[in-house]
Amino acid sequence: MPRIALGVSYDGRPWQGWQTQTSGNTVQDALERALATFATTPVATTCAGRTDTGVHATRQVVHFDCAINRSEESWVRGVNTYLPGSIAIQWAKVVPVTFHARFSARSRAYTYLILNARVRQPLWHGRAGWVFQPLDIGAMREAAGALIGVHDFSSFRSSQCQAKSPVRTMTNLSLEHRGALIVVTLRANAFLHHMVRNIVGALIQVGQGRQPVTFMASLLAARDRTVGAPTFSPDGLYLTDVTYPEHDIPAGLAGGFGLD
Repeated sequence: MPRIALGVSYDGRPWQGWQTQTSGNTVQDALERALATFATTPVATTCAGRTDTGVHATRQVVHFDCAINRSEESWVRGVNTYLPGSIAIQWAKVVPVTFHARFSARSRAYTYLILNARVRQPLWHGRAGWVFQPLDIGAMREAAGALIGVHDFSSFRSSQCQAKSPVRTMTNLSLEHRGALIVVTLRANAFLHHMVRNIVGALIQVGQGRQPVTFMASLLAARDRTVGAPTFSPDGLYLTDVTYPEHDIPAGLAGGFGLD
């Protein structure tokens, strides 16, 4: 039975996260309904990384097995016909049965958009986290450097996180000013539940001057979520890339927000 991989993008605002729920109001539920309609048979999907309510994606990767024979372009065009405007398949690829959207992934990247403006901007509502106090991006960059490398990220994981180990390898954590936006880009082998939002919340406290630049290093050393910053809003969080160096998977849209 052929295995198909899909690149999926979505606006997370209308949905209760990725993972299927009894309400049927999740991205996975909507995608599987569209796939079943197009393929005229039930289709079960597996994703690279589950996203929470309100979190967006420019490059979620999923796979499924289906005996229906369709061209790759047909999967894209046909399934998109049955998807709402907030979800769209970007590409489809026939992959070996050894490919697994989650376990074959070697790294993941997230981008967090912070709107740092005195007054909220309605056009960014639900698409960027808003901070009205001026932020010191230099201090935030210095603090962020402590997270690069292999670390125990217990201070940045949700109490409901089900990962077996809190150890992750962070290969990039950068901050850029784009007008009124601060673009935070993170790449690691994998992320813990709420890890990005907890990191962003802590960086904002540094940027506000409420914590010193040594705050991130002290949180790592503490390995205690209760001493960390509050979990920041999901509004500005985007899953932007998943890499599969051992498989011929189309390039993603990492960082592709049209901000240049």
